[in-house]
Amino acid sequence: MSSSDTIVFNGNDGAPPVQFTTNVPSPVPSGDGIIGAYNLVKEYPVQGGMRRVLDNVSFEVGPGEKIAVLGHNGAGKSTLVRLIAGIEPPTSGKVTRSMSLSWPIALSGGFGGSMTGHDCARFLSRIYNRPVDEIRDTVETFSDLGKYLKMPIKTYSSGMRARLSFGLSLAIDFDCYLIDEVIAVGDQRFQRRSFDELFVKRKNRAMIIVGHTLDIIADQCKSALVLKNGRGRVFDDVKFAFDIYASL
Repeated sequence: MSSSDTIVFNGNDGAPPVQFTTNVPSPVPSGDGIIGAYNLVKEYPVQGGMRRVLDNVSFEVGPGEKIAVLGHNGAGKSTLVRLIAGIEPPTSGKVTRSMSLSWPIALSGGFGGSMTGHDCARFLSRIYNRPVDEIRDTVETFSDLGKYLKMPIKTYSSGMRARLSFGLSLAIDFDCYLIDEVIAVGDQRFQRRSFDELFVKRKNRAMIIVGHTLDIIADQCKSALVLKNGRGRVFDDVKFAFDIYASL
């Protein structure tokens, strides 16, 4: 279930208002539905023709299920994440989202550098129709950025941005979380808190986990999609999927 809305956001520093047309899934857990990719093909224009990055990739994840996406650099993992999230459309095939799906955890591309951390929380509350105090409290508690939340994002270090982005990602409750190697960012304390927020407090949520952290994948996932040169196959035995992945 999704809704469309037009948001006009007034940032700080005298910047002109920015208008966004949104089409966001309802963050209310439905208890049913799937996230499915069916015969996904993605091609990009290159000199002399087209380059196929994904070639007929298919998988499904249901309520509470967790699937890993494995593949070496250039296999098509990042492209698949963008298609699942709706950041880019497929060349052919389709993505079905009949339960609410998060944006890629810790994605920060949608926020302008002149926006403060508090601006980002306010913007998120407008999009998802959630109380701004509720969103801000979650971000403040998790990010532990204190006074820096009143400062523009362009003044943040990469670690501070990661903490802000992760806090924003966790401020809305979804049926399924799209996780792209985020657990590897930050210091050990931040990684521990990230792990607890995702895999302990949200252990009953569905997840699509993309990355190389095999110990977490082995502990959390019951199946794995292995990508090679844009082609993919789903394995119900994760340890066997690891063997295939290691042999590529």
